Amino acid sequence: METYPRHLIALGDTDRYQRRTMLTLYDYLPSGNGYKVRLLLTQLGIPFKLVERDIVRGETRTPEFLALNPNGRIPLLQLEDGRCLSESDAILFYFAEGTRFLPDERFAKADVLRWMFFEQYSHEPFVAVARAWVHLFGVTPERAARLQEKMDGGYAALGAMERHLATRKWFVDERYTIADIALYAYTHVAPEGGFDLGRFPSVQRWLARVAAEPDHILITRRDFA
Repeated sequence: METYPRHLIALGDTDRYQRRTMLTLYDYLPSGNGYKVRLLLTQLGIPFKLVERDIVRGETRTPEFLALNPNGRIPLLQLEDGRCLSESDAILFYFAEGTRFLPDERFAKADVLRWMFFEQYSHEPFVAVARAWVHLFGVTPERAARLQEKMDGGYAALGAMERHLATRKWFVDERYTIADIALYAYTHVAPEGGFDLGRFPSVQRWLARVAAEPDHILITRRDFA
């Protein structure tokens, strides 16, 4: 008997999967948001085609791309039936439903969302932006004037993570979930933005646990199809 990815079984989509059409992920390889999706799909064993779009060159602002995502951002996932889903954490939630990466219990599921919201509102705007400026796009005079603000906000987020992880191995339910994937994406490359992770030993141990999970991949991997 053929087996199918659990998210497809849970959503009643095995007929679509049987047609063997492939998911398409539009992404920018250095993106931590895109990396979240690449990591989860790989760990679920779901094949997908990676189509890289260079955000520096405006390749997500073309009429063709804006027709797929009016917000003009990556990652963007095109499902087998042509529908598109954007926003990295929404994509994680869609694929994690019915798998080991998202608890079924109501409070634990809400707690996963709590940490994913934390990542997007208290972590990513600081850690990811500082990394983008320092490591990818360059520190212009305008950015230099705001960089300390980004560093302070990033350290505040890392401090909250450190306090939480001081007494537990994972963020939610003592298991590896999409909350960990969401927070790992930009935390593990935070040194590229100038952050000193040596100040956060519990975070460092957690990073090592995430990296040791089966089917873990590097952010630089691009061979998927």
